[in-house]
Amino acid sequence: MSIVLCRTDEITDPGSRQFTWGTGLWPLEIFVVKKDGDVFGYVNRCPHAGHPLNWQRDRFLTKDQNLIICNSHGARFQITDGLCVSGPCPGSVLTKIRLNINKKHIIADKKELDTLLKQMQKHISSK
Repeated sequence: MSIVLCRTDEITDPGSRQFTWGTGLWPLEIFVVKKDGDVFGYVNRCPHAGHPLNWQRDRFLTKDQNLIICNSHGARFQITDGLCVSGPCPGSVLTKIRLNINKKHIIADKKELDTLLKQMQKHISSK
């Protein structure tokens, strides 16, 4: 089953937007980056520290809008594949979410989001 996250024109190019999937104390936080007409989706979780990348809503990009940034410790990630290219976790990658564009909408797969949500909740409850 497909889930419409938003219309493509609701995200500037370049730009980013965050979304929440699930309910309760620990919903899944995700974000979408739009760059050069392409869209890329990731779980909003730093692979180094395990917390959200952004401090302000929808703010995931460096000032030049060429990289994703973790605002806590400055790690920078490539937009196209989530690979960390500088900071404390070089070589680490953000968890990617598959996205499709259909009739000017950005669409995610419900099953994938549910699976990621369960994995995250299991990880948090095991601590």
